Amino acid sequence: MNDMSRRRILFGGAALGAGALLTACTSNDPGENTQIKTDASGSNANAAPGTKVIIGFSAPAADHGWVAAITNNAKAQAQAYPDVEFRSVEAGADAAAQRAALSTLIAQKPNVIVLLPHDGKELNSAGLEAMKAGIPVINLDRAFPDRGAYRLQIKGDNFGMGLAAGNYIGEQLKAKGVSNPQIGEIPGIDSLELTQERSAGFREALATFGFKVANRRPAEFTADTGQRAATELLQAVPKMDALWNHDDDQGIGVLAAVNQAGRKEFFMVGGAGSKAAIDAIIADNSVLKATVTYSPSMASSAISLARLIGQNKGMTDLVELQVPKEITLASETITKENAAQYAKLGF
Repeated sequence: MNDMSRRRILFGGAALGAGALLTACTSNDPGENTQIKTDASGSNANAAPGTKVIIGFSAPAADHGWVAAITNNAKAQAQAYPDVEFRSVEAGADAAAQRAALSTLIAQKPNVIVLLPHDGKELNSAGLEAMKAGIPVINLDRAFPDRGAYRLQIKGDNFGMGLAAGNYIGEQLKAKGVSNPQIGEIPGIDSLELTQERSAGFREALATFGFKVANRRPAEFTADTGQRAATELLQAVPKMDALWNHDDDQGIGVLAAVNQAGRKEFFMVGGAGSKAAIDAIIADNSVLKATVTYSPSMASSAISLARLIGQNKGMTDLVELQVPKEITLASETITKENAAQYAKLGF
């Protein structure tokens, strides 16, 4: 792995200590119940090549920066392992097309499948089909309703994004002594469960400060719709104190609308952690002062964990002998103070 790029190493580091099933050392101190898994040299033997693992992969077309990063990260992480063969199938334009592609992939009998579905509910049957065929499925981000449809589910924390954004906004306004703030919100597609979870977390966090959303205008995760929604919101709220935009891709349009309107009296928090947003936070030349993460590095972690599952191994830092059933990544707040640290993870 010496020839891996720095970016790939950092994405791979999100694999949560993915390590081999190694010797368990139990303390002799009766006051402790500690087990540390190492090999004879005390190192992580899982970094060495092992049994070959064929990983099938499917994700929607890269029509959004975050989705593009999911596929790119998965490919890069797979290339980091000499014992991994990466087989990607086109997801097609919709859930039906992805189901058909996955049926073809299942017939090829890969060792593990990593899947970002168009829609978790509509692709549930594909997960069940693969699992019944003896192929472990890693359900990436968009949850299957049936727990039998996946071996591992790894996803971001949508509710946590809202909590993080709401807490940051609440703390900033409280520090400024603002008692009755005008807070705007620009979510993504309102019919999606993930959007509803983000908004619910945001409301809950604001409520702890005695605050609430004054005006809310949904967009559709694109720059064009973000600009449209922001234009409407700015017209509806002539003086605003803070704004949360759920998605940094649509945030490009949001910032364009803000600049066009010449509005500077409020601060804005973004969502997901795009490179453009992080760069803007570092530059500190716009209303965007923070963003809350929903990192596509989860795809890198999914590949690393798929490899472990395919090799029947556990994770070094866990006592359990197998990879867990579910992993939810934390949503972290990126500000000017820590943006340089996160810049390498921007997509």
